[in-house]
Amino acid sequence: HVQLVESGGGSVQPGGSASLSCEASWRPDYGFCMAWFRQAPGLEREGVAGVDTDGRIRYADAVKGRFTISLDNTGKIVTLQMNDLKPEDTGIYYCAARTGWLLADWKNTNEYEFWGQGTQVTVS
Repeated sequence: HVQLVESGGGSVQPGGSASLSCEASWRPDYGFCMAWFRQAPGLEREGVAGVDTDGRIRYADAVKGRFTISLDNTGKIVTLQMNDLKPEDTGIYYCAARTGWLLADWKNTNEYEFWGQGTQVTVS
């Protein structure tokens, strides 16, 4: 079982920046994929960005050009750098992971085996 521990988040003014990190307790020697999702009150959890150990990266349209996802060289720490934050970016941000590669259906929550506890990001 892979444990995901998130850090970062908090309150930020519109136009500001914040960074989230998530460390996995283990990953396989072959493909491993990590992603960030977010959930605002009353809304479904949505994919924000994903990355795999083969270098594939995907972003949701709403964050393209503002957010950057990266995976460190161990393949176990994923970082989400968020710039030009907007009030609509507010929500609980969850780290997710799965063995294997980043799929075309990467925003499907059912594709991920492991989840972090979530961290709040508030933009106001």
